[in-house]
Amino acid sequence: MRVIAVDPDSPLFGHVRKGYHLTAINGQPVRDSLDFQYLMADEQVDLCFHNPESNRDLSFRINDPMIAELGLTLDDDEVRTCKCNCVFCFVRQQPKGMRRALYVKDEDYRLSFTHGNFITLSNTSDEDIERIIEQRLSPMYVSVHATDDTLRRCMLRNEKLPPIMPQLEYMGQRGIQFHTQIVVCPSLNDGAHLEKTVSDLAGLYPAVESIAIVPVGLTRYREKLPKLRSHTPGELADTIDYVHALQKRFLAEFGTRLVWAADEFYLESGRPLPRLASYEEMAQFENGVGMMRQAIVDFNRRRAGLAKAAPDRRIAMLTGCLAAPELRRHVVEFAQSAGLQVEVIAVSNRFWGDSVTVSGLLTGADLLEAARRVEHRCDGLILPPNCLNDDDLFLDDMSLAEFRAGLQIPVWMGTYQVADVLKEALAA
Repeated sequence: MRVIAVDPDSPLFGHVRKGYHLTAINGQPVRDSLDFQYLMADEQVDLCFHNPESNRDLSFRINDPMIAELGLTLDDDEVRTCKCNCVFCFVRQQPKGMRRALYVKDEDYRLSFTHGNFITLSNTSDEDIERIIEQRLSPMYVSVHATDDTLRRCMLRNEKLPPIMPQLEYMGQRGIQFHTQIVVCPSLNDGAHLEKTVSDLAGLYPAVESIAIVPVGLTRYREKLPKLRSHTPGELADTIDYVHALQKRFLAEFGTRLVWAADEFYLESGRPLPRLASYEEMAQFENGVGMMRQAIVDFNRRRAGLAKAAPDRRIAMLTGCLAAPELRRHVVEFAQSAGLQVEVIAVSNRFWGDSVTVSGLLTGADLLEAARRVEHRCDGLILPPNCLNDDDLFLDDMSLAEFRAGLQIPVWMGTYQVADVLKEALAA
């Protein structure tokens, strides 16, 4: 790993410089940041660096090391990318000219462990699997989609794809646990195929800790891509009934519901969301499983604090078309009963197409257009909590600063604690 900087307080300062390479710890090669953290856990470490200018190696012994006190900044790991061409791949449903990071199809088991990114295990070698087991990189997040090998290779469009069940079984028997997902494409991997996939994964419990069933997401940029369709309302409802029946069975058999349907199934079909307790540990919250119910429950618990908010303030909340009805039903109705002026604005996704209804895929341009239509009647507005990256950029590279500069009213970044951010905006 290449050294980017050495802190002046580091015991290595003056001995190790920018550009050196950390090659080994206690005689073990350092391939990436996971190796670094894993090997630095020893009570005493011998660090080996290579100076590329002099072509010499330098060694240092550190007693009782702590990563934070070592004062090294190392280069970022190179991300492993996916070699599959999944029929439903969202990355391939984008136009040109977007932020470069949006075209990266990551397939990195290290990011699965550290960030909860879903991977297919399609480029995970036997050596990688042994490392996962040795370093206890658990839990892993795995996109399964189908356990029938022929169907899975068809969906991922990769004829060399290794069978996934033996991989999961092998790692599961050695203590690795998994959160899995199935992206369901109507008339492709639903019906009997879905039943087989869920049954196979349930057979690996407790190694498989959760199964999320997620509807396929389709944009308007699908020219020359395989023909797929969205779920009908009836199919959405049938999937919910199927999941609920499984949950009842698994709860009796395993003590956990094990399988959950993503929020989209309920919101798009008009079926009521399950109780918060039925989501148990919220294992797949970031995958949109239980996210809406959690937001509603949190709002109801905290909404009493809004009673003292200024009634003359007018606040608009921007969100995707999918979440808007639920937010109106809970947030707006309470606000009206409390004499507060709050409205929820459903923002149409002009960029990706009307079939994309989640707030996390709204661009800055679409949000700004919607904001300008309502700013004349508002004293401030709240953005969705998941429309910006860590650099405060929208999907179309518009910055939050640019967004705010395009309006004459204050803008607050939303959170999943709706009542708290609403209270702040109303009291401003």
